[in-house]
Amino acid sequence: MHGNPMPDSYVYVTEEGVTRHYADGSVEALAWEDVVEVRVVTEDGADVLYILLDRDGEGCVVPRSATDATFLARLRYLPDFDLERFVVAAESAHDGVVVVWRSPDPPSTLPDLEYD
Repeated sequence: MHGNPMPDSYVYVTEEGVTRHYADGSVEALAWEDVVEVRVVTEDGADVLYILLDRDGEGCVVPRSATDATFLARLRYLPDFDLERFVVAAESAHDGVVVVWRSPDPPSTLPDLEYD
């Protein structure tokens, strides 16, 4: 049978939050009101990842390939979100993790996360 292969995950962005569904049936979801930090993860040859975290360090990993204008537009509603900083971090040729936004009232610490 011909056709497009099943994606390993897909992302829904709504006014309420972001949800990522994985092919194995697992789900990550985060309400916009709970987002306290946005990270951009770049690695040579891999999809750029956007990490949205809540106060407990839990969150939602969003591949750039799964985003559209709706995702970027919604990020701009975060207080003092700098879209230019976000874009520069995503286009970086350097491997690494960049915190591009923190809530004006963030928790004292968030864990360092490992990414696949």
